[in-house]
Amino acid sequence: MNIVFFIIEIVLLSYFAYVALYNLTLSVAGLFYQKPPLAKVTRKNKFAVLIPAYKEDGVIFHVAKEALNQTYPKDRYEVVVIADSLQPETISKLKTLPINTCEVSFEKSTKVKAMNEAMKRIGDDYDFVVILDADNIMEPDFLETMNNLHEQGFLAIQGRRAAKNENNSLSYLDGLSEEINNHVYGRGGTALHLSAALKGSGMSFRYAILKDMLKQMASIGGFDRELELRLVNEGIKVKYASNAIIYDEKVEKSHVFENQRKRWISSQYFYLKQYFLSGIVNLFKGRITYFNSTVLRNVQLPRLINLGLITGVTFTLFFLQSVITIPFNIWFMTWSATILGILLAIPKSYYGPRLIKSVFRLPAIFWKMFLLLFKLKGANKKFIHTPHSSPSQK
Repeated sequence: MNIVFFIIEIVLLSYFAYVALYNLTLSVAGLFYQKPPLAKVTRKNKFAVLIPAYKEDGVIFHVAKEALNQTYPKDRYEVVVIADSLQPETISKLKTLPINTCEVSFEKSTKVKAMNEAMKRIGDDYDFVVILDADNIMEPDFLETMNNLHEQGFLAIQGRRAAKNENNSLSYLDGLSEEINNHVYGRGGTALHLSAALKGSGMSFRYAILKDMLKQMASIGGFDRELELRLVNEGIKVKYASNAIIYDEKVEKSHVFENQRKRWISSQYFYLKQYFLSGIVNLFKGRITYFNSTVLRNVQLPRLINLGLITGVTFTLFFLQSVITIPFNIWFMTWSATILGILLAIPKSYYGPRLIKSVFRLPAIFWKMFLLLFKLKGANKKFIHTPHSSPSQK
């Protein structure tokens, strides 16, 4: 029995120590991140701004209208709303704007299908392409910043997604989670010369590269994960740009949160399974960036689940010190490193009474996310839509 218990301890400690070390390393690296400087450039590349909108009647008109408010020259970018299953009145309103309203229809809708169809229709008269979600609002200088960075040679760029709404504790924590991801997988990854994680929106690419890669994809969920892996496989690293900002709506309702996380977790492990072996093989070829994107990042459980599990295990073992074989100090250091990695990634603006108050909601959210691990079957075989609220509801 002691041997069995020891093996379980070793397995658990190995996993949690890896997670703690990985995230702490990237969190510390994120402290040394420097936003890419904007050089003096004269060329104004032409952008297509793709906004897939599946049943987003409540927000898409406002978002499309806001997308026109860029400091970038009006004749050097085109807003393309990919209207999938929108109401006729919404289509009519969109057509009053100086944008390209691209109506599409599929038996089973996905973002990849929508963007492939749109790019086929609009042609190739573009240098770069920006992808937004139907709830995203760009900072007025977003395209100007992206153009500047592309002119410096970056082919794939992930901007900083910031919370557009923090009306309740759930949306506040969702925004906090976004900022932690920005720090760890964006700032930290870039500082270590790895590929930053793609997030599905607020992204900009060389038009020809994205069009070619999307043609090869049939993703249902998590297209951004597959896209990043394809880019990295071709030697293209994603650059994180904290000075290219978009505002993203955070979920306010529990059932929407659960569906969103279910989709994210399912796609994570779907692509881990697909790319795990190639990631291991490429490690031995010295392709650390590819190994990081395919294996090191994806093999982990979601952050909140890791935090809840390591906390529960550590404090349980505190009362079992007479029977455990690994010194409790090692467990406590692992737990402390996990906490430190998170604390270092939290922006200073989030520290305050509201953060402390919101922490008390974490156990309930952890439990819901933990249960999702047992409900993933088939989740990546169907499109799970995340609905957004209309601006008037904010």
